[in-house]
Amino acid sequence: MTDPSQLESHYNQKQNRYFSAIRSDIVQILPAASEKVLEVGCGSGATLNYLKEQGLSKWCAGIELSAGPALEAKKHIDVALQGNIEHMNLPFDDCEFDVILCLDVLEHLVDPWAVIHKLDKLLKPGGVIIASIPNVRYYKVSTGLLFKGIWDYKDEGILDRTHLRFFTYKTAKSLMECSNLVVDKTVCLGMQKGGPRYRTNLLSFKRLTHLLTEQYLMRAIKK
Repeated sequence: MTDPSQLESHYNQKQNRYFSAIRSDIVQILPAASEKVLEVGCGSGATLNYLKEQGLSKWCAGIELSAGPALEAKKHIDVALQGNIEHMNLPFDDCEFDVILCLDVLEHLVDPWAVIHKLDKLLKPGGVIIASIPNVRYYKVSTGLLFKGIWDYKDEGILDRTHLRFFTYKTAKSLMECSNLVVDKTVCLGMQKGGPRYRTNLLSFKRLTHLLTEQYLMRAIKK
């Protein structure tokens, strides 16, 4: 689905928690402290506000497609812009940011590769882009397609009806490295230590890693 009016309608129907969730899981791969952080798809600014409160960033900017959450974000962060990252001329300098966040964003874009190139220019040398990207090889998706011929879009999750692109580990890594970036850390979400999927993966000698991972949290560093 690529009709902009249909996509906007589906975004408007999403619950408030879609825009207000705090992604504290990114802390494990964040630099110890960052002067400036930019988040693409910042929602109501909850994650950026959290980073400031925790002393992990001094100044935060966000870009949000949906007008309501963007307006709310203005209350919590230093700069909040409303618009589509694929079409915007951004009011930032080259090499301005230490960290750029793309959390559950890239899969919603028509051309995420062009956006990575666009964001790379804003990143300082040694800075990082952190992205969370759903894994279409996740067993609940792949087995449904393989054995039942099911590929039904839903209101959220890997088959969210607003997703335009789908990625495996290899293609997600390729996306993150399409510009002047190198992936140096990856966290497999949904595989918490001690959990059932974690134990199953150990029993398989980690051969099931990419079938049991719901989402990849990737960090790519600018050369």
